[in-house]
Amino acid sequence: MNLNELIKRKDIKPKEKTEALAATILDGELAVLDVIQFANTAKEPLKATCMEAFEYATSNKPEVANSDLFKFATDHLGAKASRLKWESAKVIGNIAHLFAEDLETTIERLLENTQDSGTVVRWSAAYALTQIYSLPKYANDAFRSKLAEICEAEEKASIRKIYLKVL
Repeated sequence: MNLNELIKRKDIKPKEKTEALAATILDGELAVLDVIQFANTAKEPLKATCMEAFEYATSNKPEVANSDLFKFATDHLGAKASRLKWESAKVIGNIAHLFAEDLETTIERLLENTQDSGTVVRWSAAYALTQIYSLPKYANDAFRSKLAEICEAEEKASIRKIYLKVL
């Protein structure tokens, strides 16, 4: 399937495009790197659609991720568009265990997103941070204390609940 053709189709709803893109990633019809290269030249809404497709794909099969996707998701944790931030965080949450030795920068950016005004951005950061905390390398008192501090300051019960599951 040609990615440009899929994106330009008017007869498919946006959610269906995302699912179709995820399916082509999962079945290997489109390479992760090809989608990343396409997204890097796209505007943020389309880039977010690609990231959402990666989130869907990695939630079903994390091993489709490679270091390029990990870097792409980490780089977009600081995007202007909230949707791109939260989809990036969800991708990180899905694949962090595959990149456990290289999470320091990612953690810093996720911690910044815990202060974002957007509820979904904070929720996604909480998801990713708690997934990282479940990894042996990061299951330590210092990281636990940081998550507890964030949890205590969080105003939304739905987000606090994510932290409390691991604390």
